[in-house]
Amino acid sequence: MKKGLIYEGMVESVDFPNKGCVRVVSDEPEDNGEKVVVKNAIPGQKIRFMVNKKRGGKCEGRFLEAIEKSPIETAERCQYFGVCGGCTYQSVAYEEQLKIKCKQIEDILSEVITGDFGFEGILGSPVHTAYRNKMEFSFGDEEKGGELALGLHKRNSMYDIVTVDGCKIVDEDYSKILSCVYEYFKAKDIPYFHKTTHEGYLRHLLVRKAVKTKQILVDVVTSTQLHMDMSELAEKLSKLELDGEIVGFLHTFNDSIADVVKNEKTEIVFGRDYIEEELLGLTFKISAFSFFQTNSLGAEVLYSKARDYVGTTKDKVVFDLYSGTGTIAQMLAPVAKKVIGVEIVEEAVEAAKENAILNGLSNCEFIADDVLKALDNIADKPDIIVLDPPRDGIHPKALEKIIDYGVKNMVYISCKPTSLARDLVVLQERGYKVVKSCCVDMFPGTYHCESMVLLQRENS
Repeated sequence: MKKGLIYEGMVESVDFPNKGCVRVVSDEPEDNGEKVVVKNAIPGQKIRFMVNKKRGGKCEGRFLEAIEKSPIETAERCQYFGVCGGCTYQSVAYEEQLKIKCKQIEDILSEVITGDFGFEGILGSPVHTAYRNKMEFSFGDEEKGGELALGLHKRNSMYDIVTVDGCKIVDEDYSKILSCVYEYFKAKDIPYFHKTTHEGYLRHLLVRKAVKTKQILVDVVTSTQLHMDMSELAEKLSKLELDGEIVGFLHTFNDSIADVVKNEKTEIVFGRDYIEEELLGLTFKISAFSFFQTNSLGAEVLYSKARDYVGTTKDKVVFDLYSGTGTIAQMLAPVAKKVIGVEIVEEAVEAAKENAILNGLSNCEFIADDVLKALDNIADKPDIIVLDPPRDGIHPKALEKIIDYGVKNMVYISCKPTSLARDLVVLQERGYKVVKSCCVDMFPGTYHCESMVLLQRENS
């Protein structure tokens, strides 16, 4: 196979996260075909791809088109499927999506876990369309020099944006808000912020909507290179006929070079700077930039399972490390002696403190610090530790400090199973055994999935 040439092949399987294993069958009867890794493919498809990388005997290709659909592609697709870079598995029947993700995670964990680890399979999301409670849309253009676009990145593109006013993973309110904001700025011919020249004004549109309360927060993120009064746009937003209610409209300023949603300063145009969501009988205030699980109903499944894995917390001290807005901590707090949450994002910690007061919990303490540093300064010793780190997992030095506490039980929740697998190698070498594990699908239509393990110290 030669780099730059186009080939056809059958997708035999998909490895995490979205690496299709494609076999290219030649006309030679004794040739079993060469294997190529092609991202965004679906098991059972016949695809056309271009070879774009050959290294060390391995070959990778770029997906061009599906020549034949897979037998498991029976679900409806949105008009942007395949163009937008978001939903790899949207065309796949949901039960089949769960099978793919479950096998991927079980395979990853099986490679590193010693002995039988009681794999309990996968729990699905209660809803698999219109499930997200947060979206970050980007301003840009669909092609270089084209008209203004507002939406999501095109597949395999760092620059091109496709306007998605009918996205399937959010409800119609998001599309109505996106269309309103898009048409307003397009009519005024306001320039977007170019990633290469770092010139322009419009950067992102952030929308959060609580599933239970239906409260909506809208935030337009711009540079400071122009000055605009957002009151006219605020009036247009307030007149939209929505299923929910916009309780706050914000204007955030960000002059950083990085293409991320960053808060350097935020003004409240009208209303307030947070929404409220309800999970498992508790109420949580969520600000524009604080971490909160993006699938509220799925989060109830995830946290219910985590509570089962933790077991009884009566009269025990619990550490919730990488605690976000303190969701897990507050679910474990009612019968615990004390719960201590550590989170590096100060805004999330402030929200966690307010949430604890809101829920009448006086035994929660939240610390704004890096886990690596914070553990040196906490006087309390934990009986149970819950870990829910970011995608890259736990810093090796922080993991050593966590292990040194010697607690009997730990629950590790991960949004990236390969990071979990890496940390499990260390945990097992240091005396912990995986008792049981499972996965929870929080992101239907995509290749992402949460995984969870219960660890027990073998000499406890």
